[in-house]
Formats: sequence, structure tokens, C-alpha cells
Amino acid sequence: MKSIIITGASEGIGRELARQIAAREKGSAALVLAARNAARLEELATELRPHGTRIEIIPTEVTDRDACRRLIAETMTRLGRIDVLVNNAGMSAHANFSDFTDADLDWSEKLMVMNYWSVVWLTQAALPHLIASKGLVVGVSSVAGLVGVPGRTAYCATKFAMNGFLEALRAELAHKGLRVMIAYPGTIDTDLRKRGFGPGGSPAGVSMIRDDRAMPVETCARLIREGMEKGRREVLMTPRMKLGRWLGLLAPQIVDRMAMKEVKAEFRP
Repeated sequence: MKSIIITGASEGIGRELARQIAAREKGSAALVLAARNAARLEELATELRPHGTRIEIIPTEVTDRDACRRLIAETMTRLGRIDVLVNNAGMSAHANFSDFTDADLDWSEKLMVMNYWSVVWLTQAALPHLIASKGLVVGVSSVAGLVGVPGRTAYCATKFAMNGFLEALRAELAHKGLRVMIAYPGTIDTDLRKRGFGPGGSPAGVSMIRDDRAMPVETCARLIREGMEKGRREVLMTPRMKLGRWLGLLAPQIVDRMAMKEVKAEFRP
């Protein structure tokens, strides 16, 4: 039975990805659902178990290195193997760097722990087991990990860091059969941006990014799941994103203007 860990499984992309995997894999996979909110995980497990999928709940605070190690150790105790580690847990943020105070620097450090160091800690703990299974590490990144987006200096830094780590890991351990996939969602129809850090560290409360083209979370999760099934190295989710990848090499100034237009006018620098 294939063993799949999903962090950040209580909400948004992680929750929907768990739904789709359970419906598709049925009894051939075991899902380990990890997040801080145990009650939300229990609700999801109750929903998914009728598919025949084995569901294990391990409440985890991914900003705690020891908790990350316990998640991996407990998964091995319960299931005896790890085939897929989906690093999905993360936090959003939006604040113009020119307005940063010490309080903004403080939450920026916390953001780096959440979005980058948690991936390092979990991957390091799971690595021997993933190598043994010739398994897959998935990083749920962002278009802000490909392009610098105005107002998202701290957030972009965390995602660029995660991408660099995972790309180097892929090259380092491909000869041992380890596979790595990075998914790049754009604006997704969830509340993540509203709950993320805003200026001064308070929850933003509103999305500062245009969301008139927001992708349904079901579509985003399907693209990630299909990428996992097809063995892709990366998942760029829209034609606009693919165009931006090439324009970044050929005409980067155009990409800068495109990025600025994605920020709502009232929040632009």
C-alpha cells in the first residue's frame, strides 16, 4: 500500500488534494493528514474513509523541528513506509518592503520557518525512507517562487528558497531514484491570502492580489495530482504562467509589468 503524507491538509489545496487522492486511489493508498487543526483533520478523515482509503491523522506544527521529525517517525511506526511527501503547509504574506518595520522583519523570519525550513526538516527526516521506496517529494510553491511580485518580498524569498532546495535535492539524489516535483499555483480561490501576514504582522484580512482570475481549488489540486501521477518535474498551472517563464528570459521588463498588474491598485508601492 502506497503511503502519502500531506502537510497543511486541514484547509485549501491540501484538503482538496487529499479528497482527490482518496477518491482515485481508494484502497491502494494510505493518507497521512498533517496540520495544526486536529478537529478539521478528523472531519476530513470521516469524509474520506468511505472511499476505502486508510487515513491516519497526525496533528503537526510544522514550524517545530521536533514535531516534523515526530510526524515522519509516527508515519513509519503506523505504516512502515513513505512513498510520497507533499510539502503543502505554508503561509502567505503581503507588505511593501519600503514600509518594513522591525515587526515586519520579525514575521518575515517566522514566514521563512513556515514556508522553507519546515520543508527542509520534513524532507531530511523522511529522506532515508523516500530513498528506500524510490519515492517522491512534492513542493507546493507559488508563481511568486518564479517571479518577484511587488509587495511580496518576504513571501517570494521563502518560495524561491524552497525551489532552490528542492531543485538541488533532485539533482543530488536522482541517481538513487528520488523524484522531486515542484508545483506553482497562481492565485487560487482560497482564504490563504486573507489569513496571511499583512503590514506589521497582523492578518491581512483581505486579498491584496487581484483574484478575478482565481483558479478553483479543485482545478489546482487536480493539476498537482496529475503531475504526481505522470512523474512531472514541475507543474505550471496556466498558459499565462508558462508564457511568463519564457518572457522572463527574453524580456524580463515585461514580466515586471505583468507582476505589478497582479497587485490591486490600492496596495501597489
